[in-house]
Amino acid sequence: MKRLEDYRGIVPDEIITDLHRRASRLHDKHVVHMNSTAQGGGVAEMLFALVPLMNDVGVDAGWRVLVGSEDFFDVTKKFHHALQGDRVHLTENKKRIYIQANESFSQYNHISRHDAVIIHDPQPLPIIRFYKKRQPWVWRCHIDLSNPDAQLWEYLKGYIMRYDLMIVSTEQYLRPDLTVEQRVINPAIDPLSQKNIDLPDRTVLKYMKRHHVPLDKPLITQVSRFDKWKDPEGVLEVFKRVRERVDCRLVLAGSMATDDPEGLEVYERVRKRAGALLASGDVVLLLGANDVTINALQRISSVVLQKSLREGFGLTVSEAMWKGTPVVASAVGGIPLQVIDGETGFLVDPADFDETADRVVTLLQDADLAAAIAARGVEHVRENFLVTRLLGHYLSLLAELME
Repeated sequence: MKRLEDYRGIVPDEIITDLHRRASRLHDKHVVHMNSTAQGGGVAEMLFALVPLMNDVGVDAGWRVLVGSEDFFDVTKKFHHALQGDRVHLTENKKRIYIQANESFSQYNHISRHDAVIIHDPQPLPIIRFYKKRQPWVWRCHIDLSNPDAQLWEYLKGYIMRYDLMIVSTEQYLRPDLTVEQRVINPAIDPLSQKNIDLPDRTVLKYMKRHHVPLDKPLITQVSRFDKWKDPEGVLEVFKRVRERVDCRLVLAGSMATDDPEGLEVYERVRKRAGALLASGDVVLLLGANDVTINALQRISSVVLQKSLREGFGLTVSEAMWKGTPVVASAVGGIPLQVIDGETGFLVDPADFDETADRVVTLLQDADLAAAIAARGVEHVRENFLVTRLLGHYLSLLAELME
């Protein structure tokens, strides 16, 4: 199990001491987190780091993963898209599937003895309806709420209003139409996870060889789910423009989460669109690469892209920056908090393929600029987006809620 002292040398000792001080107000308190997947997404990755650290500093923290049917995850994927700006036909059948899965799961989880409950994202949101509320409940929404489908949002508000607090990732997601208190907590990466821990050069090279990623030319990489909001098809168009000016290779590395039924469909569209570039090896698709492979790929790449159309926060940006790799990313969601344009990376309009390609080419052709941006990016992540900072926010919040 990870322990807080493992982060000494990564963050100052003063931070370690402060976290123990904050945790002293919560010793023997029971807290439970609930989300919809144990792997394949930033929420699961954060919980893998956060829950053990909460236990280490004296909070009894647990983690439940909602079990649902294929129909349930089809519905909640539509809800996810609609909260980020799509439209959804909100039928009574969709509501029934949504509610029944949560009601059924509640029968397998007795959480009334916990001192606080933290529910992550829309999938388990209505589960609060099926418990006698004896403690503070927090809804932590990790997705973009800046322009939700009006009908769906009005429906979900009926459940959100049962909560004591809603947490979002950036200020732009705060909702003026909610009567529930709202707070902003930025997500964070774990520098000691397999995805982010330091790797020797020989390990990086071994994993590239294992996955047949040639290193004879610069690599441009995007790491993300195969999801329409990550715009992998748009990344292909940017790469075609970059390739006209610099001989390079594109790697699209993604995963399939259990709560994302559309991933394979998006992957197949990308594969067909890549066409001859895939056959020639100028485009490499990595499906289901493990964390060490992603770590190695982010380190060996010359530029990492994150050309999202919508983005709750986009932790792959901080992951790449932490490894000293310069980033070109869309100015959407929480990305501008991570990328200070021209200082810790470049921000672009995701609809402007030419601008995005220009920024990538600039980094490929100007090694001194790329190195300076990368160095500033490492320190920006160290100061703002590591899991120790996330732990501190949760400890302070829980102590306040349990007073």
